[in-house]
Amino acid sequence: MDLSNLTIEKARKLLDSKEVSVRQLVDYYLENIEAKNNEINAVVGLYSNIDEQVDIAQAMIDNSEARALTGIPYLLKDNILHEGQVAGAASKMLQNYTATYDSHVVEELKGQGAIALGRANMDEFAMGSSTEFSYYGPTKNPHDITRVPGGTSGGSAAAVAADMALFTLGSDTAGSIRQPAGFCGAVGYKPTYGMVSRHGLMAMGSSLDSIGPLTRTVADAGIVHDVISTHDPMDATNASYEDRAAHIPIKKPKVVGVPRAFLASDGVADYVLEDFEKGLDALRNAGYEIKDIELPHIALSLPVYYIILPAEVSTNLSRYDGIRYGFSKQGKDLLDSYIQTKGEGFGPEARRRILMGTYVLSAGYRDAYYTKAEQVRTLITNELREAFKGVDIIATPTSPTDAFKFGEKADPIAMYAADLFTVPANITGNPAISIPTGKSPNNMPLSIQFMAPHFHDENLFIFGQKFEEIFKL
Repeated sequence: MDLSNLTIEKARKLLDSKEVSVRQLVDYYLENIEAKNNEINAVVGLYSNIDEQVDIAQAMIDNSEARALTGIPYLLKDNILHEGQVAGAASKMLQNYTATYDSHVVEELKGQGAIALGRANMDEFAMGSSTEFSYYGPTKNPHDITRVPGGTSGGSAAAVAADMALFTLGSDTAGSIRQPAGFCGAVGYKPTYGMVSRHGLMAMGSSLDSIGPLTRTVADAGIVHDVISTHDPMDATNASYEDRAAHIPIKKPKVVGVPRAFLASDGVADYVLEDFEKGLDALRNAGYEIKDIELPHIALSLPVYYIILPAEVSTNLSRYDGIRYGFSKQGKDLLDSYIQTKGEGFGPEARRRILMGTYVLSAGYRDAYYTKAEQVRTLITNELREAFKGVDIIATPTSPTDAFKFGEKADPIAMYAADLFTVPANITGNPAISIPTGKSPNNMPLSIQFMAPHFHDENLFIFGQKFEEIFKL
């Protein structure tokens, strides 16, 4: 039986009808990983307990206890903990670290009987936009191996595109799920901040990080999100069910807002805008109202992010000192050991952001940079909240360009600009989804991004599925 390009929904039917066993399905993806990974480098390690997971899932099916994700193979980004398995954040600093507990999302997936195959490659500690900054080497885009898959969840996106798993989990701090999904032709979902527990996700930008799925379809993303978005008392920022219910969403979004001035930002390719307009035309022809909106300060999201994020990075990564766990380099004294450990254990992008963050939090500069950035963040959040009083969804391209070639953006500022359209949702905490729309003149995937009000995640899935029906590739 041909198992290529399955969706979770189709795989569920095959497993429940016994047309395919869990073992057969898992072996199909393991064979794909073995055949393709040497070239693509999307997977940096397989887990040691796959056979045990297969037996548990098959027993659930045989006993008529199957749930939505029972027997469904997936990959975890290398910064999400799976007890007893290596989780290295694609860094030398944690190259042999074994997780001592399960992240909340893994707990939920284990309860479902989903099959965790292994670790997906990423930019070191989730810092980058291309998955070039990995201790395990760069991941290649399956559509063109001379081009990047995006980042930081590049391994997760490439694995979906290369049919190495039915879904993957990534983390999104400035677009790290949506941008690589867009570059690789997958669906990428970033939930409302607080909808999915961050317990067991290695902290990078604590006020920005979200865990979400990368899949083939919007429906599949919704299935995974429903499983992993349960309340978790172990995460103080995880929204209670009462808080979620207080935001009663409308069920059929009809008005789509377009921030035209934002789309006119420097560096946005003409072919991206042309593809975006085709998406809007499809919605307009289907009866949706397309409404131009003003978001005067949204373009400041990127500079705000590159003050707040490094500040949080410098705090979160200070724990990696070579004393308690992780890589350690012995120096002539304690201070020298610290310096050598951090200097050799962290890659260039991690070191750059740690230094930036330390600077903006230092005496005499905190108010000028960090405090001001937080004030602008509040301003942008309030502008979006006001905008959503007049529209149900806000649409932009996912990225200013298609996937760029390796080494093409050696300048860090040019690299950071790849997150232009995705970073606002992290700054404000709104949910956002990237959906494939077509191909660029380079024959690379293009995509559109939709953003919704806080806790309107269900609305976004309803709208996204409708868009897929309307805009068939």
